[in-house]
Amino acid sequence: MQQLLKLPRQQCLQAIREGAVKVNHRVDTRSSFFLIEGDLLEIEYYPPEAPQKPVAVDRRVPVEIIYEDDAIAVVLKPPALLTVPTQQRESRTVISELNRILQRRHPPQSAFVVHRLDRGVSGLLVFAKSLEIAEKLRDQFAERKPQRRYHALVYGQVTPEQGTFDSYLATDDQLNRYSTDDEEAGQHAITHYRVIETFVDATYVEVWLETGRRNQIRVHFAEAGFPLIGDERYARDRKPHKAWPVRRIALHALTLGITHPTTGKSLQLESKLPEEFTNFFQALKRKPRDKRRDKP
Repeated sequence: MQQLLKLPRQQCLQAIREGAVKVNHRVDTRSSFFLIEGDLLEIEYYPPEAPQKPVAVDRRVPVEIIYEDDAIAVVLKPPALLTVPTQQRESRTVISELNRILQRRHPPQSAFVVHRLDRGVSGLLVFAKSLEIAEKLRDQFAERKPQRRYHALVYGQVTPEQGTFDSYLATDDQLNRYSTDDEEAGQHAITHYRVIETFVDATYVEVWLETGRRNQIRVHFAEAGFPLIGDERYARDRKPHKAWPVRRIALHALTLGITHPTTGKSLQLESKLPEEFTNFFQALKRKPRDKRRDKP
């Protein structure tokens, strides 16, 4: 893995422990395992975001568990926290905070990463309590089964009012993502959206995904000419919005629907819209129509 991805040893070891490597379709967490001819090696690795201006982490904001049972825990990610540490070995991340909570239990428990949210994005994340459960959930995401809906604020007035972005996302040397027509150079990414409310210089949209690629929503809207408010990577040429004084991306993972990995039952969870969004609407003196429960 270290030779294939050109990564530091410690970062590779961490990824292996988190279940990023499959050998012959099964997760293998052994760092000293030797492959033999004919083995199938699969690596699911998301590179860390390129360094940006440091964002102060508000240590008063806890990682809130909104659902938990013997198999999984669903948490509400604050916008200033990384989901997992990068090679900088950040001491406070969502996974580290959740593990601190779970390891105080009797008996102690551990959390395993299933999917992630970008730095600066808030919302719902599901974690597994074993590698076996994590693998089952990751398979759901790979098969595009989970229902994920996001709410976002973007620059400009989005037209048409409903649509789909469909492209292949590649990564440049600075870890920025961009769309390409080359199927072999990028990962297939499909993003659906609908307009909830239009303001003078911004649009409030609902987004749902068929695929879950890194920076997918941010790239698709930026390339369409409507970058997300607060996005310092893909909206560098835009001035900060007067109604969005906070240093975070105006994107929130509002709902999450999965098939429970042990019961097989449908599990649908929804979070509240962050206060920053409410303040944005009040600053513009308009209240958006609440169509969250409407189906496209």
